Amino acid sequence: MPYLSLFRMPTQIKITGRSSSITNAFINSIIPVVHPSSGQVKKALEILGMSPESFQCAFCGDTATEWDHLRPLVVNKRPTGYISEIHNLVPCCGKCNQSKGNKPWEAWMRSDARLSPKTRGISDIELRVKRLTAYEQWGKPTRMNFEMIIGDEAWTQHWKNHEKVQDAMKGAQVLAEKINKTILDAYSAGRDL
Repeated sequence: MPYLSLFRMPTQIKITGRSSSITNAFINSIIPVVHPSSGQVKKALEILGMSPESFQCAFCGDTATEWDHLRPLVVNKRPTGYISEIHNLVPCCGKCNQSKGNKPWEAWMRSDARLSPKTRGISDIELRVKRLTAYEQWGKPTRMNFEMIIGDEAWTQHWKNHEKVQDAMKGAQVLAEKINKTILDAYSAGRDL
């Protein structure tokens, strides 16, 4: 019996389990990406108390692996209007990016969320909050009303396309479950395929 306690089956993947990824793709595909100048990156790092030699996660101080959106692009499965630009991006580690998700950054840093800076015992949270607050004041992130810009017709069509993909995934999941059961039944029957 102790051997089975060491074993863990992989989680069965469901096509419909990827619906949030599809929603994020539909949103991220319409959000502009504005590349910063070298001077903007330099200024951003200065405000955050960093240099190329001390490049780190703005939230916790670990090694930065990416630039994360300070303000979320997606909330409640809809775009917030923020775009990908230097004024909405900060150096981040994977742990913080994953934990923060689309939560407000300051409340998340001080929260008991799994892997938040507070939960991980980061000692200089207040200094980091101060720097991030200064960062926000340096340049307000752009926020746009995408629907108003592109018009009702294109906006409605975009979300109809999203719904079609989601519906197709649901239908594909039903078929996948039937196929899975048939294969499992064949295995149980001892068939050698």
